[in-house]
Amino acid sequence: MTKKILFLFLFVLFLLVGCHRPTQFSNEALQEKFLGFNQQELTFKTILSKHKGNKILIDVWASWCSDCIVTLSDLKKLQEENPAVHFVFLSLDKSIERWKKSVERLQITGDHYYMMEGKKGAFGDFLNLWWIPRYVVVNESGEITLFKATKITDKNILEALKK
Repeated sequence: MTKKILFLFLFVLFLLVGCHRPTQFSNEALQEKFLGFNQQELTFKTILSKHKGNKILIDVWASWCSDCIVTLSDLKKLQEENPAVHFVFLSLDKSIERWKKSVERLQITGDHYYMMEGKKGAFGDFLNLWWIPRYVVVNESGEITLFKATKITDKNILEALKK
């Protein structure tokens, strides 16, 4: 009987943690530094402020991630169908040089940044980042309307962009 209760408790705890969907970024995540394509260091808060008043789709990706690369055509189609949405790409590439070359080679349009702290930084911790690609949608008021999607074809992304 004790094992059943413990299992039930752990299952409920797992569900509660899995359902965590914040609507605002943590202060720690907002203060994390990213590297811009022009070598400028910016906080995530500054990156968001550049897009203030606009809907934003954040794409956490890397050039070594096969799922990220295979779905680029779907992402580009989404960009074409949603020209008012600002696309922000956060790279987990292993080197700055490889990140920049991949953006240019793959012709990915949008606002690009390198995650200097990687997935172990405050931003990655906030997202509970264990898989990429990872998509987050932020509305015009700066609220997170979609916290977690791992496929660009996820219907929840389109729904969040249409709200």
